[in-house]
Amino acid sequence: MILGIVLHNDVRAQDPEFTQFFANPLYLNPAFAGSKRCPRINLNYRNQWPALSGTFVTTSASYDQHVESIYGGLGLLVTNDKAGEGTLNTTTINAMYAYQLKLGRKFSLRFGVQASYFQKSLDWSKLTFGDMIDPRRGFVYQTADVPRGGSVGNMDFSAGILGFSENFYIGFSAHHLTEPNESLVTGTSPLPMKLSGHAGAVIPLGNSKYSTNDATLSPNIMYRSQGTFQQLNMGLYVNTKNIVFGAWYRNKDAFIALIGVKSDIFNFGYSYDVTVSKLTNASGGSHEISMAINIPCKPKKRQFRTISCPSF
Repeated sequence: MILGIVLHNDVRAQDPEFTQFFANPLYLNPAFAGSKRCPRINLNYRNQWPALSGTFVTTSASYDQHVESIYGGLGLLVTNDKAGEGTLNTTTINAMYAYQLKLGRKFSLRFGVQASYFQKSLDWSKLTFGDMIDPRRGFVYQTADVPRGGSVGNMDFSAGILGFSENFYIGFSAHHLTEPNESLVTGTSPLPMKLSGHAGAVIPLGNSKYSTNDATLSPNIMYRSQGTFQQLNMGLYVNTKNIVFGAWYRNKDAFIALIGVKSDIFNFGYSYDVTVSKLTNASGGSHEISMAINIPCKPKKRQFRTISCPSF
């Protein structure tokens, strides 16, 4: 993978992914910025295919809240992706604004925009080449290949929309609208536009609206397309008062199991991807951890409708 990035003049990359995409809402759709109204912090960690050499490790941290004076939500998201044990490193800083419009008594829309700056760098010293190999002693020689690459930075822009009622939500986002060049060498390497659609519902398990049963079912679906890559995630959350269970299927790739613990302030989730593609279990699957901190704030006189979507 790394050699392909270095040696070809025209290549196309793909964004890192998070299995718990609702636990990283600003990464999924900028329209989620400020959707909880009160301040919110999300921390996410993903280790993909740890049994293979050159694993992919992605981390992110975000903060968002609704700001009454500007009639919308503000969000800040920082992500870091390390591929090949840090051979290829990408850091992105994203700032976003989302405006909420109440269309009726039960339905609202949110519109989000996002401006980003990314820096991608290549550590040439971690690359290996065929001319470094001795048939008996292994990698013992210095390569004759001339080091090139280094780092590149560029601006990026995204947008999203989100519609929701008390028990249903649907959203769409478009990332990398300008398809910025991220080539580390001569030539071009445009980052393909990423299109994501997501929808779901929250179904109370109580017998009536007056029931004290806090349990709910939440079926969800997410479709993503980027360049020639397409992905469909389908799954179900089972929510009790403090525990969440989830089961997902990602097309031709993985079965996913999730467990989460939640309170009014803290949410903590763990998920494991069981690989079912040609990599099978030799990849070691994927581990993902999420944590959210919901900071209490004083209620405002102005009515604000929040989204009843999953937190994991």
